[in-house]
Amino acid sequence: MDHFLKIYQTQAEAYHRFIAAEDVDQNLLPALERLTPLRGARVLDLGTGTGRLPLLLKGRTTQITGLDLHLDMLRENQRQKQQTAGTWILTTGDMRTLPFPSATFDVVTAGWAIGHFTGWYKNWQTETRRVLDEMHRVTQPGGTLIILETLSTGSLTPIPPSPGLAAYYAWLENEWGFTRQEIQTDYQFATPEEAIALTEFFFGPALSVAIRKNNWARLPEWTGVWGKRV
Repeated sequence: MDHFLKIYQTQAEAYHRFIAAEDVDQNLLPALERLTPLRGARVLDLGTGTGRLPLLLKGRTTQITGLDLHLDMLRENQRQKQQTAGTWILTTGDMRTLPFPSATFDVVTAGWAIGHFTGWYKNWQTETRRVLDEMHRVTQPGGTLIILETLSTGSLTPIPPSPGLAAYYAWLENEWGFTRQEIQTDYQFATPEEAIALTEFFFGPALSVAIRKNNWARLPEWTGVWGKRV
């Protein structure tokens, strides 16, 4: 089984513990708001995971619906929702065949999800096109599509972490007309030891070596935010 699939299917609680330390400078929300007004918006969050974007957008939109394929992630998402008195809606489903009528949402997001297709499918363009077609279909005319993906963790400059992701990012921009923002979304941990303890299961031992070498309690990370008006 793929490393990340196994985590999403069985280690959602551990996953949420480390992403809770992300974006210490709170750069993500302003990046989203530069793309579209969120007040009063109906938002669909694809690959919603443990609730990173619903938690960020809580109280800022009219409605948020989170969709994910993995039940363990949705269970942790529900726990976060209950702990924070959230009101978003959760549903299980595949991003490639969305269970919603056309023109239902004002904003559709997909955070750190579609990029996995470059590793999971040889024909990643075909599978990704299905997602993008569905994102367009369920978005109101004049609405906004937003895709968030990694531009590396443990690097001092933003860079796609693999050739496959670099090709995907260029494809979004050149074939689909998305525009890119690059923002810093560093993790802040209490100590370098905590950084290793919470992240090694996800990022692997090579990053732990870099954390020790650089004595990083603040772990550098970059995120790409791709936006498109439809």
